[in-house]
Amino acid sequence: MKADPAAQLRLLDLQALDAQIDQLRHQRTHPAEGAEIAELLGKRSDVDGRMRDQRIVVDDLSVAQAKADADVETVKVRRKRDRDRMDSGAIANPKDLERMQHELDTLERRITVLEDEELEVMEQLEEAQSALAELTGAIETIDARLGELTATRDARGAELDAEAATVGAPRAGIVAEIPADLLALYEKLRANQGGVGASELRQRACGGCQIRLDAAELQVIRGAPVDTVVRCQECQRILVRTSESGLS
Repeated sequence: MKADPAAQLRLLDLQALDAQIDQLRHQRTHPAEGAEIAELLGKRSDVDGRMRDQRIVVDDLSVAQAKADADVETVKVRRKRDRDRMDSGAIANPKDLERMQHELDTLERRITVLEDEELEVMEQLEEAQSALAELTGAIETIDARLGELTATRDARGAELDAEAATVGAPRAGIVAEIPADLLALYEKLRANQGGVGASELRQRACGGCQIRLDAAELQVIRGAPVDTVVRCQECQRILVRTSESGLS
């Protein structure tokens, strides 16, 4: 491939510009807050799952408490009814009174058992609600921190976007000075070589892979016309010759 030496030199300007833009894009896609955000999102997912499970426990215990309350109330209503009958004198037969008193004693014992069960369920519900509140607080704390981090990340991202736009503004002008075939080769190599498609041959070493060229390769480059586009035999990047190449 042939290209005017001046156009080849412009490749170095383009490469330097693209390196700056790539660096800014890397900062944009790898924000300093990224690791903490990822960690917090993982924690949030875990806590959120535990919250869902805890809500089920609270709901189940709420149903159990409502049932326990209803059971106690049902037996108390029955006890009141029996007492009222006895107090009213409606039952005169001694055996019937004895039987009624026995039933009241049974109801009292049943109420005691049910109230103990009711209290136990109530205590379990309070503990479950406390655990749910703790998890809710943890989510709120995580969300607050995530809000701070994302706001900082987004603000910095906007700054980087603006900086990249400013840095990249001259690119179109530089590209216009480079032949299409040379530019296409540069872009292809840049895509395959970690963002570096062209480098300076400086002090007999490739600026791309940092490997010093051997004598035979240097001899070939010395003999090539100045408009010949030369490549590094090691990394295949375009080598741009300058006064600092060490060929003389």
